[in-house]
Formats: sequence, structure tokens, C-alpha cells
Amino acid sequence: MATLSDPIAESAKPRASFQRTPQVASLVILIVVLAVFAIADRNFLSPLNISNMMAFLPELGIIALGMTLLLTAGEFDLSVGAVFGLGPVVVMLLAQNGAVDIGTALLIGLGLCVVIGAINGLIVTKIGISSFLVTLSMLLIVRGAALYITQGFPLKSWDQPGFFVTLLAGSFNLGPFRFYTSLWWFIGLALLAVYVLRYAKLGNWICAIGSNRNAALARGVPADAVKIWLFILTSVLAGLAGMVSAFRISAASPVAGTGYELEVIAMVVVGGTALTGGRGTILGTIVGALMLRAIRNGIVLVGVPGLAYNIFVGAIILVMLILHALLQKTAARS
Repeated sequence: MATLSDPIAESAKPRASFQRTPQVASLVILIVVLAVFAIADRNFLSPLNISNMMAFLPELGIIALGMTLLLTAGEFDLSVGAVFGLGPVVVMLLAQNGAVDIGTALLIGLGLCVVIGAINGLIVTKIGISSFLVTLSMLLIVRGAALYITQGFPLKSWDQPGFFVTLLAGSFNLGPFRFYTSLWWFIGLALLAVYVLRYAKLGNWICAIGSNRNAALARGVPADAVKIWLFILTSVLAGLAGMVSAFRISAASPVAGTGYELEVIAMVVVGGTALTGGRGTILGTIVGALMLRAIRNGIVLVGVPGLAYNIFVGAIILVMLILHALLQKTAARS
């Protein structure tokens, strides 16, 4: 007699069987990319260059962690780049005008990110509009708001030493390498995301929603609530990353983060997370983030024009998508 399958249990199966293979494939390509650039320019693996790469990696990587969870649930957010720019702009305007202290300004900035994420999530889940259209519209609204309140001019970031500056943009040395405290933020958030996606009930819910939302609902999974909170999380992480960047470079620009939404999605997909939902990998996202940052850095070192970066990224994404598709077909036959 036929029996009904458990969508949550079924969603855990591909997570266990498929995720490792895309991660390994992505890691192999990363090693090849690193080897090619190391051979092409001996300074690529120098302590100074590695330090430079690791300065930028956590900021996009933090956004990519939220995007991984959101994509696994079958949605994505195109407004993260604009939120990356608006968050620190609001913080700096509030703090520099003397309206509030820097700590309160940071909380208000993150609170604004919560509101943006909640609006995205509510419209997608309650009204039923595609997340592509909703977050594309939010991208324009948020970017326009950042430009309007600054009149298009960048702001000087908070440069007074203190607890929050050290917490978000402090630096430290490990031998010949110089890193920023944002690296610890990235590592800590990545470990938390790995736990949620692989070991927690919420991770099973996320995969089940992305695989078959109706079946997940039939088993009592609060799909709409989960998606709304994932939109909020992704928006907050984008705002946090923007604030980290503003403190690090001592400037808050209304156009900061332009194009980041596509680069973050590329990192996530290259790492092996399914664009259609149902399968996500945090470790793969970390590999994807490393890969794209290495490509951006390496092509500059070897003398390739910076405008050619998108050609390399597009080619890598196509290769990875084809490879992942072939691996899934092979696994499906076995």
C-alpha cells in the first residue's frame, strides 16, 4: 500500500546527498583559480595581497550567508546592495547631526533594515507577488532614498575611536597578515548558519519550503513566517555589512553596494545552492565568496582590465551551473 512521504524528511535527503558534491566541485575550481593566479603572479599569495582580499571578503560574505538561507527557501532579495548603502548613511546622518549617540544610531539603522526586510517578506508571502519584482522595486526605493537624503554626496564616516568602531572595524595582526574584526563576525555568523541549515529544525523547514511549499504547509510548517524572517535576516545582514564597510573605509556613500546583489547571488549559486530552492550549502557559499574575491583580485594583479571582471565571473558561473546540473542528473540516475 502506498504511503505519504514526509516533505521535511524528503528535503533532508537531498541536503545530505547532494550538498557535499557541489561543495567539492566548487572547492576544486577554487583551488584551480588560486593556482592559476599564483603561477601568473607570485605576489598573489603574498601576505599583503591575502590581507587585502580578506579585508573585503567578510562584507559580501555576511550578506551571502543570509541570501543562502533565503534562496534555499525558494526566494531571493535584489535589494541587499541598496540596503548595504542606505544603512550606514542613516547611521552617519543621525550620529553626525548630534541627534543620537553612535550606539543608538546603529540600532536605528538596523531597525530600518528590519522594516525593509519585513515589507519585502509580507508583500511576497501575503500578497503573492514574486520576490524578484518586490525586491527589484525595493532596490529602487531604497537606493533613491539614500541618494535623496544625502543629495548624492558621500558622508564622512564616524572616525572617533570607541567601542563600536573597534567592534565593527578594528584590526589585528596574525604574523605578517592583517585582518579586520569583520572576519570574526563572518566566521561566527557562518558557524551559526551551518548549524541552522544542517542540524536545526528550522533548517529542515527552510529546505522543505524550498522543495515543496504546499507539502510543507500540509505538515504544519509555518512557511510564510519563516520566509518573512528570512527576508528580515537578509536585510539586517546587508545593513550590518554596509556599516562594517563604512567604518572600515571611513566613508558612507549612497551608491555603496551597487551591483552587490548580483555578486552575492553569484557567490551563493557558484557554491552549490539551488537557485530554485530546496538545497543550500553554507560551506559552498564560503567557497563561492572566496572564489569571486580571488578572481576580482587576481585579474587586477595579472594585468587584465578591471572591466573584464564580469566576463570572468559570468564564465565561472556558467561553468558551475552546468557542472552542478550534470552532477545532479548523474546522482538522480544512480
